Amino acid sequence: MTNQHLDFNQHSGDSQTSATKTPTPFSLRFTFEERAKLADAANGVPLGTYIKAVLFQKDLKKVRRRGTHPVADHRELARVLSALGSSRLSNNVNQLAKAVHTGSLPVNPDTESELRSACADIAAMRSMLIVALGLESEGP
Repeated sequence: MTNQHLDFNQHSGDSQTSATKTPTPFSLRFTFEERAKLADAANGVPLGTYIKAVLFQKDLKKVRRRGTHPVADHRELARVLSALGSSRLSNNVNQLAKAVHTGSLPVNPDTESELRSACADIAAMRSMLIVALGLESEGP
C-alpha cells in the first residue's frame, strides 16, 4: 500500500462534481399550531418556498389558487338544492332506469311526457348549478 492520500469521492467513479449535486433536504418539525400559522402566512404559496423566501428575504409571487368558497351565487345553489330535495327526482329516475333494464317500462304518450318533463327538470337544475357555481356552460 502506498502512502498517497486518496479521496474516495475522486476515485469512486462518481463523475458529478459537488457543485452539480442536488443539495440534501433539511427536515424541520412544527407543531400543529406552528404549521397552521405558517400556512396562513404563506397565503397559498408552498410552505418550502415561503420558508426559504422569509429566511433569505426573497420576493414572492402570489400563487393563484381557487377560492375556498367556489360558490358564486349561494341563493341560486340553495334553490337548486331545495328543488332536488322536494322533487324526489333521483328516486323517480332510478325507478325509470330499473324499469328500462327489466323491460317493464310501458311506452305510451303519458310515459313519454313524464320522461320529457323529468329531462327538462334535470336540465333546469343543471343550468342553475352552473350559474350558482360560477362555471361556464359547455352546451345543453
